Formats: sequence, structure tokens, C-alpha cells
Amino acid sequence: MSRMDYLRQGGTPFDGFLYADLGQDRAGNTVSVLSALARLGLDPWDEAADLSALSHDKARSRLEGLLARFYDVPGLGRDPGATIPRLVDLLPNASGPKTGQGRALTSTVKALRVGPILAVLMVVLFVLQTFFLGSDGSGD
Repeated sequence: MSRMDYLRQGGTPFDGFLYADLGQDRAGNTVSVLSALARLGLDPWDEAADLSALSHDKARSRLEGLLARFYDVPGLGRDPGATIPRLVDLLPNASGPKTGQGRALTSTVKALRVGPILAVLMVVLFVLQTFFLGSDGSGD
């Protein structure tokens, strides 16, 4: 299951942060934090989880470092001092020391896989079929 499937199931705690606008790129397209991190070759959800696990000041410093490498949005470089604090405030529990909850939230999202559920259902159906339709043991 792709991460986009998780978004259709109700989203993640990082959606406010990841879908926040950074401005327009040179082609006139609106760039979100998600697209900026992806353009930098990073996993946006992992970065959001890592940032939310940091203190407010450390998250701000790390995000400044990440976005300093992002040159596609000209307006971002002119006024990062106003943008970065706004973005950090959008992270889950961004107002104080972090307890690692951001990583736990991402782990919960990643743990919701369909494969194991289908495997258990298949085993249950096989057992029910064997029980109800069974075999008389003669091999016929």
C-alpha cells in the first residue's frame, strides 16, 4: 500500500505541515513542504516525523538547513525567518520538548498494512472451509 492510500484513509498527523505552502516556483506552480522535501530526495513523512521528535528550536534549525538547500522557490530565500517558525508550529506537538511521539505516529501509519490482514483472513477461510466441507479421509 502506498503512502497516498494512507492519506485517503484519513490522513496523517503531519498533513498540516506537509501540505503547507512555501510559495511559487519559477514555473508558477505552488510548492508545498511535501513537494520541496521530495524534490530534495527526502521522504517527506520520515522528515516530518524526525522534525516532530525534536525540540522546537532544533526542529527550526534543521528545517532551516533543509530548506536552505531548496532553490526552486525564489521567495523562500528572501524571508525564511517568517516561514520556518510557521512551519514548525504546524508539526504535531511542536510547542515543547519532544518525547518521540512523532516517530510513533509514523510507525503506526506504516504498520497498517493490508497484506497481514489478508493472510489472516485467508487462513480463517481455509479453516472454515475445511471444517464445514471437510473431507471423509478416503482420499476420493
